[in-house]
Amino acid sequence: MSNRPRILVLSFSPIAKDARVLKQVRLFAEQYAVTTCGYGESPDGVGEHIRIPDEYVYWQKDRSLLLQRRFAAVYRRNAVMDYLWDRLPRGSFDVVLADDVDTVPLALRLAPHGGVHADLHEYAPREKEDLARWRVFVGPYMAWLCREYVTQCASVTTVGQGIADEYQRVFGIPAGVVTNAAPYVDLEPIPVGNPIRMVHSGNAMRARGLVELVDAVVRARADVTLDLYLMPTEHDLLDELAVRSAGSGRVTIHDPVPYAHLVGTLNRYDVGVHVLPPVNFNNKWALPNKVFDYVQARLGLLVGPSPEMARMVREHDLGVVTEDFTTEATIAAIEALTPERVAAMKQAAHASAYELSAETQVQGWERAIDALMEKARHSRAR
Repeated sequence: MSNRPRILVLSFSPIAKDARVLKQVRLFAEQYAVTTCGYGESPDGVGEHIRIPDEYVYWQKDRSLLLQRRFAAVYRRNAVMDYLWDRLPRGSFDVVLADDVDTVPLALRLAPHGGVHADLHEYAPREKEDLARWRVFVGPYMAWLCREYVTQCASVTTVGQGIADEYQRVFGIPAGVVTNAAPYVDLEPIPVGNPIRMVHSGNAMRARGLVELVDAVVRARADVTLDLYLMPTEHDLLDELAVRSAGSGRVTIHDPVPYAHLVGTLNRYDVGVHVLPPVNFNNKWALPNKVFDYVQARLGLLVGPSPEMARMVREHDLGVVTEDFTTEATIAAIEALTPERVAAMKQAAHASAYELSAETQVQGWERAIDALMEKARHSRAR
C-alpha cells in the first residue's frame, strides 16, 4: 500500500466524464494516493475506484418524507447512501473532497483525519427553483444539507463569486472560488472569416435561450453564420431550431463532439455565443465551462448581461455584452460586430488564455487540500 497521504474524491457523477471532478483527480494524483467514488468507469491515474451501481440513483428521494421534513431519513434511505454507508471505510482517509452538497453528510461520516473539503458546483438550495415541484419538495432539503452539514466542512469552494457570496450571506459559509476554467491549450487565433462565424456548444435546452439566439441570427442584417454543437437533451427543441432556421442558410446544427476535440473544433470559428436567460438563481450567476472553452479556442465572446460572464468579458475585453436577454438585444450585439472588432476580441482571448485557464484556477483547490493534509499529518503525529 502507498505511504502517500490518502484522499477520497467523492462525486455522485460519472467521474471519468465529469470535467470539473477530473481536474481534481488529475491535480492530486501525483502527490497523493487518490481513491475515487462515483458512477461509471474508473478515471485514469487513481489507486482505487469505488463504483456506484448505475441502478442506484442519488437524486431519487422519498417525496412523503420530504413533505414531512424528515430530511435525515430522506438522506439515509436513499439507495446510494444505503449502498455506500458501510462500504466506505471510516477513518482511513486523510482528506475527503466532497463534490456537491449531496455527498457532504457521507463525507463527514468518514471522519477523515484532516477534514472534509466541499466543492459546490451550484447554489444548491435554488438550483431548480424555476420548477415549482422542485422548489416545494427539494429546495428545503438542500437548504437543510447546507445548514446542517456543509457548515461542518473544514473548507469550501464553489464556481463563482456571486454563488460564494450567497453561501456566506445565507448560511455563513465562507467559500473560495475555483471557476470551471478549461485546461490551457496552446493555440493561435485564426483570421476572422467572411461571414463572421459564430458558434455555441452545449445542451439543447429551451431554458438556455437557443430559440432566441437562432431567431437573432436569422433576423440580423450582419453577415454572420451560427453553428450549434448540441447534446440532444430536448429532442423536440432540435427539431424546432431546424424549422426556425430553415431557408436562412445561416444556421447549422451539428452532433456534439467529444470534449477532447471540442476546443480544436471551436478554434475554426470567430465568436462564441452564450446568452443565458436568468430563469433561476444559478443561471443568473452562471460562469459556465463553455465560456472558458471559447477563450481557449481563441474566440471572441458574445454574452448576455449575466453578472459573472459580463464581468469576465469586460475585465479582459473579450467581446460584447448584450443589453438584455431578448432577441432584439442579441440582434443589436450581432450587428455591432465588425471584422476589426472581432479580430481584437480574438487577440484579447489569446492574451488572457493562460490567466483564465484551469492551470491557474486549480490552485484554489491545491491550497485548500494541502492545508487539510497538513492538519491530518499533525493529527496522526499526536
